[in-house]
Amino acid sequence: MAEPIPPRAAITLADWRVHPNSRYSFQHVSEFVPVAMVATPAGAEAPSPGPGLLARMTLGDPDGSPVDALDHMRRSHTDHVVVMRGGDVIAEWLAETADPGRPHLVFSISKSITGLLAGIAAGEGLLDPDAPVTDYVPSMAGSTYASARVRDLLDMTVDLDFDEEYLDDGGAFDRYRRAMLWNPERPGTTPETMEAFLATLGGHGAGHGKRFYYASPNSDLLGLVVERAAGMRYPLYLAERLWKPMGARGAAWVTVDRAGTARAAGGVCLTTRDLARIGQLVLDDGRSASGAQVVPHAWIADMRANGDRRAWVDGNFADMFAEGRYRSCWYDVGDGRGSIAAVGIHGQWLWTDPVSRVVIAKTASRPDPSNDDATALEIRMLGQIARAFGDAP
Repeated sequence: MAEPIPPRAAITLADWRVHPNSRYSFQHVSEFVPVAMVATPAGAEAPSPGPGLLARMTLGDPDGSPVDALDHMRRSHTDHVVVMRGGDVIAEWLAETADPGRPHLVFSISKSITGLLAGIAAGEGLLDPDAPVTDYVPSMAGSTYASARVRDLLDMTVDLDFDEEYLDDGGAFDRYRRAMLWNPERPGTTPETMEAFLATLGGHGAGHGKRFYYASPNSDLLGLVVERAAGMRYPLYLAERLWKPMGARGAAWVTVDRAGTARAAGGVCLTTRDLARIGQLVLDDGRSASGAQVVPHAWIADMRANGDRRAWVDGNFADMFAEGRYRSCWYDVGDGRGSIAAVGIHGQWLWTDPVSRVVIAKTASRPDPSNDDATALEIRMLGQIARAFGDAP
């Protein structure tokens, strides 16, 4: 049996991301945080094929002991997992507490979606990745971003004095989350917008473009860059240039701050099947199932081929993918198969394997936001699942 979820009335803005509340809130974000609609349901989904091979698959733990794939899903607090091949859902498993039609918060997978939007804007001639950030968002003139390029936002190579402390209580990260309306305001503090918060951030003086340093504010600013370059609000640009052309079927929204600025780094909510469709779009070099070139082929090819390996090795995530790289908000996992992934805290994953032609989308409500051991285990398990489905008839 699944762990009981507290009554809705017992969940507040102060504890909506705390387990087991998150089993409910990650699928009902709009009850806690303001959102802007991206899409309403486009029609019924095809019936579920069920877990298929997942129900019969045995995976290998790091210590060599076997574990059933579905047992791994349960112990990793999975809400919904979808395996897709050739654009078709070939396996699907759902936790008792999950609703496949409810948009699920995917946290930092939002960054990867924003990276695709940047590619679309670049392909339309609206955005130059090598241009200064201030060409698009002049309000950053007094911050560390004043000397950064858009490419530094895309590749997380901004020289930034900011710590990604998810459990921060009263420091800079809490202030950041208050600005995005994810945390309650504190007595004696002055409410601010996300853009105003970003404009206060400084650096270390080490220079941009040299070292991978993971920091969510970079991608929130990238969302503002895309919005200003396109001359269209982020949720509308997302809907018109990505969601509809790629053939998304479910509802989707994105959280916004008090000025209506989208949380491009972590606020996108979508169904797990539509998350898999994004993976399929990337696997198919930016083409939709109907054959439309949604994201420029050159942008996807650049994601696969480039990314500063030296910056990654010198960065703060080097242990996550020992042979990896990072380009345009996507991870090259360095598995020798060309697999690339999008990752979000609390166990969100989008894995694409071009050898197996398999996409795995996983949404979850893992209690801890970040856990190195859980991440390493998930990388191992997703790789095994992708290879097994690729070999299956």
